[in-house]
Amino acid sequence: MQRGIGRPVLVAGAAAILLLAGGCTRIRAHQGFLVDSLIVNSVLPGVDNKASVEGALGRPTFVSQFGPERWYYVSRDTRALAFASPRATDQLLVTVQFDPKGNVASIDRNTSLDQVANISPVGDKTQTLGRKRSLINEIFGNIGAVGAAGGGAGAGPAGPGPNGS
Repeated sequence: MQRGIGRPVLVAGAAAILLLAGGCTRIRAHQGFLVDSLIVNSVLPGVDNKASVEGALGRPTFVSQFGPERWYYVSRDTRALAFASPRATDQLLVTVQFDPKGNVASIDRNTSLDQVANISPVGDKTQTLGRKRSLINEIFGNIGAVGAAGGGAGAGPAGPGPNGS
């Protein structure tokens, strides 16, 4: 009889181990620009302009706001264990700088992970400008404010409509 009881316990233990091990999966993801090195290498300074770069590489991930006009194409591979925060494992940053006429002045390819920033918000509230109102004030603060001034609906006799009737 000992054998009959031991086998279900062994099966249940193996099933529990499989369930726990199944949650420890590695998640790999790709973010941003899909790199085709042949197409990236085909963009040449002095030959291409904004229209040809957009035709070859597509719209940039983001565009510089200050200084000379630059288009940035960001490609990043990440890896995470189950529910942990993802970490960058590989990154390519392609920077295309244009001259004032809109022609490609230079192209830079950077594969360094030194520029990857880990941003951790501090605190549980976002600072905003304006007055601070309590929950009760937010809920009941507009009572009497709607229709009080300016004669809303039903404030007096209606005038002629848009067609004069």
